[in-house]
Amino acid sequence: MAAETQAVEAQIDCLLAQMTLAEKVGQMCQLQITLDDLEDRIRAGHAGSIILSGAPVPGASPQEPVVGPHLNHLQRIAVEETRLGIPILFGRDVLHGYKTVAPIPLGMAASWSPDVVEAACRVAAREASADGIRWVFAPMLDIARDPRWGRIAEGFGEDPFLCSALARAAVRGFQGDDLTDPEAVLACAKHYAGYGAAEGGRDYNGTEITPSTLHNVYLPSFHAAVQAGVGSIMTGFPENGGVPITANRHLVTEILKDEWGFDGLVISDWAAIDELRYHGVAADRAGAARLAALAGIDMDLAAEVYVEELAGLVESGALPEAVIDEAVRRILRAKLRLGLFAQPYTETERAAVHLHADHRQIVRDAAARSLVLLKNDGILPLAKAGQTIGVFGPLAEARATLFGSWTLDGHEDSVVSILDRVRETVDSAAQIRTSELADDALWQARHCDVVIAVVGEAVSRSGEDNCITTLDLPPGQTAFLEALFALQVPVIVVVLAGRPLALESIHRQAAAVLMAWHPGTEGGRAVADVLFGDANPSGKLPVTFPRTVGQVPLYYNHRPTGRPLPPRDRRHSRYVDQLDSPLYPFGYGLSYTEFAYNNLRIVPAGPQAVMVSAEITNTGTRAGEEIVQLYVRDRVASLSRPVKELKGFARLALAPGETQTVTFELTEQELSFYDTEGCRVFEPGEFDVWVGPDSTGGLAGQFVIAPA
Repeated sequence: MAAETQAVEAQIDCLLAQMTLAEKVGQMCQLQITLDDLEDRIRAGHAGSIILSGAPVPGASPQEPVVGPHLNHLQRIAVEETRLGIPILFGRDVLHGYKTVAPIPLGMAASWSPDVVEAACRVAAREASADGIRWVFAPMLDIARDPRWGRIAEGFGEDPFLCSALARAAVRGFQGDDLTDPEAVLACAKHYAGYGAAEGGRDYNGTEITPSTLHNVYLPSFHAAVQAGVGSIMTGFPENGGVPITANRHLVTEILKDEWGFDGLVISDWAAIDELRYHGVAADRAGAARLAALAGIDMDLAAEVYVEELAGLVESGALPEAVIDEAVRRILRAKLRLGLFAQPYTETERAAVHLHADHRQIVRDAAARSLVLLKNDGILPLAKAGQTIGVFGPLAEARATLFGSWTLDGHEDSVVSILDRVRETVDSAAQIRTSELADDALWQARHCDVVIAVVGEAVSRSGEDNCITTLDLPPGQTAFLEALFALQVPVIVVVLAGRPLALESIHRQAAAVLMAWHPGTEGGRAVADVLFGDANPSGKLPVTFPRTVGQVPLYYNHRPTGRPLPPRDRRHSRYVDQLDSPLYPFGYGLSYTEFAYNNLRIVPAGPQAVMVSAEITNTGTRAGEEIVQLYVRDRVASLSRPVKELKGFARLALAPGETQTVTFELTEQELSFYDTEGCRVFEPGEFDVWVGPDSTGGLAGQFVIAPA
């Protein structure tokens, strides 16, 4: 490996020695593929990278299968018609699938399965790379605690430990074991760092994050990605404490590059360098370019500020050329690691991998494991014969809605709706009733044994720039459900959404509630698999569900107050008009079977470590999977520590009556934290520990770590 690294760096040195300043700056620019003069810009050496933004080529729809040939054409210009023949790195937003779309990342996080995430990202990599896309702007690793923020759909939830585990899995899935493999893509962890803390849940808004919170909550997932070998990082839009991330040298260079040793490339978010002017920290585009370059932003996404301003800044002495050289070195390193110099073109016949049956099965399994059963009064699973089933609601026949946000390449023709799959699943003796008209649907429902109501959010209601001030269903859907409940027919509510919603009224009245997120290409089949018992639900919430938007932000790992619940009088931290507890806690999810937790054991595992174990038994009559969760609290520390923190989890597959022992090791790594200066500290003392099915219960114990 050392020899390979030396060879790469030697090749970079050789290229840098030959490059003009204009050629160097050109490598630091990512252009849009839709530019009319793109080919001329490539010939001029002004395109180090190209983003496939929206349509894959000018004038095309995202579904036109012309990407590979067109990208090969552009690549030939770069390789054969420029002086140094440096290949282009083609990038695209492929967050949770390409042609075969997996559940939204928040949904995949509900699987609590690194294997699920890795497999889904591997499918995305295989399909995107087949069209010549070797750089994907994923995974999104922002910790999000405010469901009003639309982009909560794109990440792995509220918890740093879970997000870190899934971050490592996503990097492995995208990049594989060898980046030179034509089926591998360069992953891009985004949005570094703290974007999920945008004030008021408003996209692009500022943040106020203390150093301790930044290091304990918002940086661990990115650090995990770096440790997993992620090839690139994208910075976020916001400012923190008045310093925009795009101009934050402390975060980008001192922590990411110097302290963590990240040697990949850093790219801005879309036009974020130019937006430094609007933040009020740069007077003009030249000032914005200088701030970003000095901060350590290696590539400018779409704004074209670098190509216009950097050369002049160097020539005037306002910016050392060494800054340019370091950025270009990182960009060339990424291209060499991907093997683009040796294999710049894609084999277009590889597009046959799109929507391959194996890929469909992988995302179907991912979707089934992402579904979270929130309530079940015993009506599920449904029988496939002998009853009349009504399937109603505005999303019962939806196809594109199953994709969720940031799906640029999935085609609804590849999707089976929930209604269609229910029809395919039931026996010929069963009867399916449906109607798109609310009045007719209510009439039909009166004659049903059970009703499946499919409700939720349109794709346009979640994702980037789709922030909301209410977590309720749209008013028409709420009214329709209330009318259904009034019929006294059992109603199973299937919720499609990109965020937690306020479902208290639905929970109170429905016979069952199934959170399906936006489950992807095979989501219709996965939902039917769970409803009819072909798959046993095992998903657990990666984010807290509030009772009402007025509780937001609400997350399980908050710090205690001086007047915590339960109180002896009114003078404590609470609401007077609503329960303080969430509707559904972090880590919550039901199964068609039952699990018992017994025999918690805590034993020393060295001077500053313990082993925690428990026995988990399937006490029901069906095989099922349980996600066992380990939580810890540091009782007394130099900083007030969270009331609980996830520090381990394990997925167990258990047959009826089967018992397995799960064991976790808690070491200095899990028990330490970051102080007010951002330094990691370990403080021996007393700790509480819980092993249970979610963040609210389970077996409880204590242990002491003595000073060394």
